[in-house]
Amino acid sequence: MYSTSTNSKLNKPFPQFLIILQLSFCGISLAQLHQTNRLEIPVSNTENANFSVVSAGKDGLMIYRRLNDTPLDKLEIIRVDTLFKQIWSKELEIAKGLRAIKALVQQNYLFVLFKFYNNRFGDFLIAAVDITDGAFTVYRVQNLISFDPTEFLITNEAALIGGYYNYRPLIVYFNFASQQSKVLPGFFNEVGELAQVKPHMDGTVDVIVSSDNYEKKKCLWIRNYDAKGDLTKTIILEPENKKNLIFGRSINIGNEEQAVVGVYGRFKEYSRGIFIARIDPVGEYQIQYYDYGDLDHFFSYMKPARQKRIRQRIERKKIKGKRAKFNYHLIVHEVIKAKDNFVMLGEAFYPKYTYVNGMSQARILIGYQYTHAVVIGFDKKGNLTWDNSFEINDVKTSTLDQYVKIKAQGDEIYLQYVYGNEIRSKIIRGSEIIEGKSTDVLKLKFEDDILKSTENENGKLDYWYDNNLFVYGVQQVRNYSQSRVNSNRRVFFVNKINYK
Repeated sequence: MYSTSTNSKLNKPFPQFLIILQLSFCGISLAQLHQTNRLEIPVSNTENANFSVVSAGKDGLMIYRRLNDTPLDKLEIIRVDTLFKQIWSKELEIAKGLRAIKALVQQNYLFVLFKFYNNRFGDFLIAAVDITDGAFTVYRVQNLISFDPTEFLITNEAALIGGYYNYRPLIVYFNFASQQSKVLPGFFNEVGELAQVKPHMDGTVDVIVSSDNYEKKKCLWIRNYDAKGDLTKTIILEPENKKNLIFGRSINIGNEEQAVVGVYGRFKEYSRGIFIARIDPVGEYQIQYYDYGDLDHFFSYMKPARQKRIRQRIERKKIKGKRAKFNYHLIVHEVIKAKDNFVMLGEAFYPKYTYVNGMSQARILIGYQYTHAVVIGFDKKGNLTWDNSFEINDVKTSTLDQYVKIKAQGDEIYLQYVYGNEIRSKIIRGSEIIEGKSTDVLKLKFEDDILKSTENENGKLDYWYDNNLFVYGVQQVRNYSQSRVNSNRRVFFVNKINYK
């Protein structure tokens, strides 16, 4: 896989995996959460169980993993439909020094991004796999700057690969027709953070970068690129005095207007509240700021006694004509449309450290502890209309991934995340709580299957199609029934989740 090639049919037989389907069970909670299907792929204790799963919408799921082999490794790919019926399975040979970094489905293809390791150049490979039959084409993306990708997206003409070199953001643009690559203009100058890389239907792309301006205030640079990767417009959102715009994401709100929603703070490390910027077609903008203490439900994740103390503190400050100031780490993950308004989802967290030899000056970051998700609604004028929250219990992670997923159905907003063998959910309607936090245990294949809390690995929840989501991971399932064959088993599983 070192040069562009095409393979319409792979004749080598694919290893047959026992795929066990459980189509009949249905679990219903107060939230009307249905677990309608389950897929199991048995894996031995010595076998790589680190499958990745990518949604293909109504065309099903793409499941893949790396297999160690000689002289070349293999990328095993399985396509299943929405009922978990296997459509096809293939193997792609890949070099030992090549790693699959990210994957997505676009335009009826599974695009897998590979990176060369232990190579002085920064070249990438992209495998475009036709989800209809598994035929594939491999493209080599020439790149002189070696970096680890954090962003990967496909437009109707190109692939964009984003990341950092020496703490400076950059994006490599690769055109599939010409097979030429370039670094997008406007980058690679200042230290900053890639907040969002957002493609549009016409092939244009918006990129938001958080970086300091010449006054050392953190601002948001919003750059628009055409389908050829040429810079067409730059808007710089600058905060008012004594504020920094730390992070933000955008959404089109109609009439060629754009909203950017994010977090701001007095200092650059911690946020003090949420801002909403409304940008008109010529680039003029207005920013509205909302302190965390101004929100009705920001502290609802706390226990009642602590909430009460916080509210009393806020009221005491108001009496004195002052504002209570709260500093949080909060990252904005999504901004979506919900009927005639818009909804932002963010997650609050705090870093966790360990100390070397008990010395406070030698601390090492070991991960992040999540506290709660923050949900706000706003209108086309950029006015905040409501807020709500969803407590996140127990989640600790080494990376800042999105855990809570959001689905809008009419006036109701469904929030859910997976922890261990549980799906935790909440339903809201604006600031109103329709159903408080509920818990559904992931369904297993047989009623007499047993799963201990420590026997669930790498559980993840993701979007699928319509009102469906899927949960996947690895489980060590116990079953002591003598009538079961292979009842004690280690499996990679996928459960289909539906909200009605």
